[in-house]
Amino acid sequence: MPAPARDSLMADAPAPSKADPAPPRAALVSVRPGAIVLARHGEPALSRKCYLTSDQYRDWWAKYEVGGLRAGQTPPPELLATAEGAGAIYASTRPRAQETAAAIAAGREVMSDALFIEAPLPPPHFPAWFKLPPQYWGAVARFWWHAFNHHEGQETRAEAEARSEAAARALIARAESGQDVLVLAHGYFNHMVGRRLCADGWALVHNQGFKYWSQRRYEKR
Repeated sequence: MPAPARDSLMADAPAPSKADPAPPRAALVSVRPGAIVLARHGEPALSRKCYLTSDQYRDWWAKYEVGGLRAGQTPPPELLATAEGAGAIYASTRPRAQETAAAIAAGREVMSDALFIEAPLPPPHFPAWFKLPPQYWGAVARFWWHAFNHHEGQETRAEAEARSEAAARALIARAESGQDVLVLAHGYFNHMVGRRLCADGWALVHNQGFKYWSQRRYEKR
């Protein structure tokens, strides 16, 4: 008796094959953080060629905070180049910083943020016969604020330090995308933010000091 024929479906079934290998995982691409550049505003219009009492300096500083730039200034080419290459531009909300941004941003978007305003400069009370030029009062007021926490109900040193840390974190987060970040702000607060950047592993690689229109460039170590 002939053997039964094998099931045709089984006969035609393809031989088991090894599973296709999984596609290779995409290689992780490491993005180097962009630079963070802290620039000071241009020269303000309010004159420093005067001698003031401590009370007069308090009024002078209030005017300085709401004043703009002296007319006729030209931004330095190096700062213009930095702005052109930046992926993000931030500016303090003070008029002198806003006008600086308008002068160098060439119509690009500028993100205004009070996070970057200057730390306060309330002077100590000195006798009315004691007078100094504004720049010297600024040094005295900064020393009293920094050493003795003299703030007259304004931002304290501890509060300003916390704000500078928040500013540094925000800038680092933006730079981690690979974009260069430019901040147009103020001398002393830029110094505070720069210290936080260095504490977080960033290096000061280009330093023009704290003069008007100057810039300080930080890169991740």
